[in-house]
Amino acid sequence: MINAIIFDFGDVFINLEKQRSKDEFKKLGLDGPNDDLIAHNDLFEKGNISESQFIDCFKKYIPNASDEKIIAAWNSLIGDFPLYRLEFLQMLSNKYQLFLLTNTDSIHINCFEENVGMSFYSDFYRCFEKVYYSYEMHMRKPQQEIFTTIINKHNLSPNRTLFVDDKKENTDAAAALGLHVWNLQVGQEDIVDLFEKKEFPF
Repeated sequence: MINAIIFDFGDVFINLEKQRSKDEFKKLGLDGPNDDLIAHNDLFEKGNISESQFIDCFKKYIPNASDEKIIAAWNSLIGDFPLYRLEFLQMLSNKYQLFLLTNTDSIHINCFEENVGMSFYSDFYRCFEKVYYSYEMHMRKPQQEIFTTIINKHNLSPNRTLFVDDKKENTDAAAALGLHVWNLQVGQEDIVDLFEKKEFPF
């Protein structure tokens, strides 16, 4: 029987507006990400470069854009967090050990907290035994070390732990360690449908 659940954040609880972010950067003169920006994003999500270093990478390609406009375009990715998902999570927190594990950065988390307000994000964080942000851990999914760190620290049994994420490379990495996984299909499935997934031993 599953007694612990590790959740991703983006497109599991909070909606991500990926096209909107691309459109906002296009207005600044950046026509999509490139290998350099993707590499810097990985470093930023691991907490290995500062916010200013991350923004400076964008300025190589959009030199006329201000820091504020770059941050605004970056944060336009952050969508709404439906209340019904928080209420579902609060119900789960009475029955399971819950953890949040997300590849993210300080800019996005600050934006999320500012958007929803202290009461909402406090209620959200309170649902979890521990919240794990990649930029604080200095590692990111799908590195297997990020999963083993949580498993070992909290003495979790992989065959009694479920991991939920919208990216298949992440759920594949967790499955290789023996965790139950749900590769949630964004736009087709919702986290509140969890108990309709009959393959999991709840």
